[in-house]
Amino acid sequence: MKDILYVANPLGLLLAAFGAAYLAPICAALIYGDGALQPFLLAGLIDLAAGLALWRLTRPYARDLKSRDGYLLVALAWVLTAASAAVPLMLAIPGLSFTQAYFEAMSGVTTSGATVLSGIDNLPHAVNLWRHELCWLGGLGIITLGMAVLPLLGIGGMQVYRAEATGPIKDSRLTPRFVQTARSLWLIYIGLTVACMVLLRLAGMNWFDAVCHAFSALSLSGFSTHDASIGYYNSPRIEFVLIVFMVLAGINFATHYTVWRGKSLKIYRRDIEARAYLLVLLGSSVFIAWYVWHRGVYGNYWLSLRHVAFNLVSTVTNCGLVSLDYARWPLFACLWMLLLSCVTASAGSTGGGIKMVRTLILFKQSAGELFGLVHPTAVQSLKVGGQVVSERTTLSVFSFVHIYAITVIALSMLLILSGMDFITAFSAVVAMINNGAHGLGGVGPSHTFGALNEFQTWVCTFAMVAGRLELFMILVPLTPAFWRE
Repeated sequence: MKDILYVANPLGLLLAAFGAAYLAPICAALIYGDGALQPFLLAGLIDLAAGLALWRLTRPYARDLKSRDGYLLVALAWVLTAASAAVPLMLAIPGLSFTQAYFEAMSGVTTSGATVLSGIDNLPHAVNLWRHELCWLGGLGIITLGMAVLPLLGIGGMQVYRAEATGPIKDSRLTPRFVQTARSLWLIYIGLTVACMVLLRLAGMNWFDAVCHAFSALSLSGFSTHDASIGYYNSPRIEFVLIVFMVLAGINFATHYTVWRGKSLKIYRRDIEARAYLLVLLGSSVFIAWYVWHRGVYGNYWLSLRHVAFNLVSTVTNCGLVSLDYARWPLFACLWMLLLSCVTASAGSTGGGIKMVRTLILFKQSAGELFGLVHPTAVQSLKVGGQVVSERTTLSVFSFVHIYAITVIALSMLLILSGMDFITAFSAVVAMINNGAHGLGGVGPSHTFGALNEFQTWVCTFAMVAGRLELFMILVPLTPAFWRE
């Protein structure tokens, strides 16, 4: 019980700080007069009051965070933030249940972009902005944002950073002070977002849509202001702009920072993870475009390349914006994209899944095992990008992939048990655990998750938060050993 009280104090501050996020939809409601002002005012006040009350009541338990506190704080922050964000959705959208509102909010803060809503074109501007703002805030992690502020209040942040950071290598810092690191990453994130907004506006979007879709592209979420998503515009220029920024968002933001600081694009080429990521996207786009054209879906290769490049990049990076119903393509193309969504995004990016660096470690370890069978007396070390990977890191990667596979199988079986067909169940779980927006079958790009029953919705919600927190962060606090003194 004390473990919860220890993290409740900084958690209260985080919730109170999250109340500032309601200013954007409140301003949108005032500007557009869309009738959604009261729900956001009320929800913002509730969030602020609850956060401050929690902080004030738990002040006697305030202390420097330990490693185990970091795990619990991260898990509770995501769960409670989504609950807070669901309140204005329930108040503003008639007939929306708490289960559906929580799914929508969790989809936002985990940058999944899956939705239970239809008629999105007719939603109040404030609601649409709120959905996209949640994605944007979740992009680099609400905890990481908090760590740029909380140290100023005397609360240590390094323990939480190690729990929140993505990828198997978590102890490297870009700058000597963690706060400076967090701020540097956010500056890169904000700068890319603003650039995307401006270019989308120049490509033909209005300013509101440009802001919302820039939020979606940089956070790699599939939320859109239209039911038809990017297909609403039927614009190659808009699709090209989004491809560029989705590709950038799938690269480690630490790499972007290093490029900016070093003033050299060659850093991308020297980064083995970024290089592998870009080669996978380029090679798959060219090949699948040829395959889809060869199967007669499109009349010429260049039209095929246009549609495949956008939807493949969006799916593989786990963004989820779509320009058409790619589920109508041959099944191989769809399954190939779903498979790549599991392994392609970089660690430290806003994408989800196993991550490219883990994939590289797995391939190199497997190649090393084969070499060892042929040369049993050879002494070899596992290296990725010229750096030796420790045995502990390698075991951690294998453990993660093992738990990832077990979780996908277990959750898929639960959905099948509830009456869902195999393709829909399996693809839904894979999409949710990778923080993508669409699966296949009943949850394909032309469908929403609104047809799921309550049990199925909660299974998918758990998959989203588990995937966003890279499984260990949500599973560790659920183990009995965590609560023993």
